[in-house]
Amino acid sequence: MHLPIGPGVLRSWRVEDAPSLARHADNVRVWANLRDRFPNPYTVEDAESWIRHCLRSAPATDFAIVVAGEPVGGIGLVLQQDVERIGAEIGFWLGEALWGRGIMTAAVSAFAPWALDYYRLERLYAFVFEFNAGSARVLEKAGFVQEGRLKRAAVKQGRVIDQLLYARVRGA
Repeated sequence: MHLPIGPGVLRSWRVEDAPSLARHADNVRVWANLRDRFPNPYTVEDAESWIRHCLRSAPATDFAIVVAGEPVGGIGLVLQQDVERIGAEIGFWLGEALWGRGIMTAAVSAFAPWALDYYRLERLYAFVFEFNAGSARVLEKAGFVQEGRLKRAAVKQGRVIDQLLYARVRGA
């Protein structure tokens, strides 16, 4: 996959991306907005392991966000199974040095319609921690609608928090 996104591209991860991936991912402010399975600290070994996982996945569902030739974040899907197989959870992150430049909005705005078509999905959805206004804005600008608030649905850094549920459906 090679998808232009204004200031850069979305593309498959490459083995040589590991140092840049680790550099941008090793940030507690990035980690604070993601699931705990995203390592903190984030080492080059973590990056190499993630890239190996991505390269083995079929179909590929996780991609690098590349700006000025350097991987600076990631975007991907968790395809659902059984009766929910028409949907996928979208997730994304961006290195803090690039926040506030519209890069993630461009990435999600390009990726969402591509993913709906490529994987033959009817629905993409995302969970956002209640304190993550930046990701909520990205989703809204990319055509996602807040469908609800899941009260006391997650724990992050020892705090029980609400999650906001956003979705974008085919044809909307």
